Formats: sequence, structure tokens, C-alpha cells
Amino acid sequence: MPTILIEGYKFQFYSSDEKEPPHVHVLRGGSVAKIWLGTLVVEYNYGYNNAELNKILKLTRENQARLLRRWNEHFGPRKS
Repeated sequence: MPTILIEGYKFQFYSSDEKEPPHVHVLRGGSVAKIWLGTLVVEYNYGYNNAELNKILKLTRENQARLLRRWNEHFGPRKS
């Protein structure tokens, strides 16, 4: 499972998520959030407080192109 470490957060893709739109699972210290990479919308959040979730969203936005590139390298580009 591809993992990108950004400021202590693990941004991961699960191979079983291939059929879903591009997204990341962000893990740290037992907390996890799922964020859609196209819209930067939080699908779910378990354990992060609002300040930390805002930081994660900022990191995701700043690294969005890198994360999408890695998604496409792993799964292949999306077919329309």
C-alpha cells in the first residue's frame, strides 16, 4: 500500500479502493480521516479535532498534485 509521509501524517492508498474516486486515508496516532483528492472533501474523520483536521486539509491541498500523481502511478489514470 503506497504511503507518503507528510509532517508526521501517513497519507495512504489501499489497493482495494481502486474502483473509488481518488482519495487518501490520513493516519496518525490511532486517528484516521478519508479525504477525496478531487474536491478535498472529508468523507469521514475518526479521532482528529477540528484544528488538526484543518491542518490535514491544508497539507492535502498543498500536496494535492503530488498525491494525485502517486494515485495514478499506483492505479493508473482514470478513464472517463
